[in-house]
Amino acid sequence: MSFASFLLRRSGGLLLVLLVTSFLVFGLLYLAPGSPLAFILGPRGGTPEQIAAVTEQYHLNDPFIVRYIAWLGDLVQGDLGRSLVYRQPVGDLLLARAGTTAALVSLAAVIIAVVGIIAGTWAALRRGWVDQVVSTLAAIGLSTPVFVVGVALISLFAVGLGWFPTFGVGTGGLDSLWHLFLPAMALSVASAAYLARITKTAVNEERTREHVQTATVRGLAPGLIVRRHVLRNALIPITTVLGLTIATLIAGAVVVENVFALDGLGSLLVKAILQRDFAVVQAVVLVLVVAFVVVNAIVDVLYTFIDPRISLGSKQ
Repeated sequence: MSFASFLLRRSGGLLLVLLVTSFLVFGLLYLAPGSPLAFILGPRGGTPEQIAAVTEQYHLNDPFIVRYIAWLGDLVQGDLGRSLVYRQPVGDLLLARAGTTAALVSLAAVIIAVVGIIAGTWAALRRGWVDQVVSTLAAIGLSTPVFVVGVALISLFAVGLGWFPTFGVGTGGLDSLWHLFLPAMALSVASAAYLARITKTAVNEERTREHVQTATVRGLAPGLIVRRHVLRNALIPITTVLGLTIATLIAGAVVVENVFALDGLGSLLVKAILQRDFAVVQAVVLVLVVAFVVVNAIVDVLYTFIDPRISLGSKQ
């Protein structure tokens, strides 16, 4: 498959996923209890003129399908709507917060890749007590909820030792990196533990392959065998899990951003749900879906660089 065909197929799949997701999100919010009219005008309501104006502005009297098509038409033109709570365009709200979430997820992805691959490879090659320690820590990391890890990190490293700030994103550059380190750690613990397990299994499986045994009999250096024949082939399942993990991190950031009081897309989504700010909820969910699909498409491309025998868009 050529790269152009791959992009065309992925773009078509992305549009289909977005269409289905947008319909589901819009439908679920449409069925949610409560009315935007009550939120906008408050508990005292408003005058008949005010009610009529708000109803016309948000098309509240139109049937569901008419409102959905109108919303979809605005979305195609780049108009994500207007927030009921913040009284400003949803696109501006997303742009102001996307940087924090992107930095948090990127830092967490680096931690997951480094810790997961090194720990898993180390456990597979050394075995014995190293394998026991890595397996035990991985089990603890997988079974501990994200918010518990976040609270524990704040109590120990921020409040107890005073090494890290407890909230906020800093002033940019290294200061932001310092502020985001603990949230990224909390976000990456379970995923790093899972990747360590996958890496250990993949490396152990590759070490039993015939070409690895042949290289050992020929007397090649152990380090060369590991780098050239074991890790290279083991990277296929590792890349698959890492790609899916990064995609799910975006959704996991919802919890971490609230624990560490970060002003990102996750905290914006939670506030929007609680305040019935429908336009913001729809936009954030669509952004999460797009990010998930794009990350998976990047993983597909990476397969061909890791192993040229794999054609683009295939995992066989």
